[in-house]
Amino acid sequence: VEWFGNSDWGLGLPFPLLMAVLAISAEVIGALSLLLGFGLRIMAVPMMFTMIIAMTSVHGEFGWQAIADPGAPFTNDRVSASAEKKEAIISILQEHGNYEWLTDSGSIVILNNGIEFAATYFVMLLMLFFIGSGRYFSIDYWIKKKLDKIDNNENVNY
Repeated sequence: VEWFGNSDWGLGLPFPLLMAVLAISAEVIGALSLLLGFGLRIMAVPMMFTMIIAMTSVHGEFGWQAIADPGAPFTNDRVSASAEKKEAIISILQEHGNYEWLTDSGSIVILNNGIEFAATYFVMLLMLFFIGSGRYFSIDYWIKKKLDKIDNNENVNY
């Protein structure tokens, strides 16, 4: 909550307690609705809103890239400077650390904290909003199937 409200080192958002509760609620309930396939289209809306707030208030100032890669498109000065820092980190680790052990699960990366991931999540949520939860493994599918069966039976009686 302090991070949401503090303008010196945080986001400086108004009503930080309310904003934190809304963000946490949207993400927890949204994750459950995604897992169960229940009310996903409804929950996609606040989750998309959360991603828009994240892109504009947290990640926007850092540009597009979430992981700094000077060779990738949409490079900014911060990303360009990361190449020298990455080489220094690798050099220090090779000299003073167990570099092979540290990198056997993947290479060293520098995070840029750009909007890339939040924008990707937004697009995925937008797709889920339009296509819904899917078939067979979603509660929404089975509820709709049951309601359609009831509706068809009522129409036959008239």
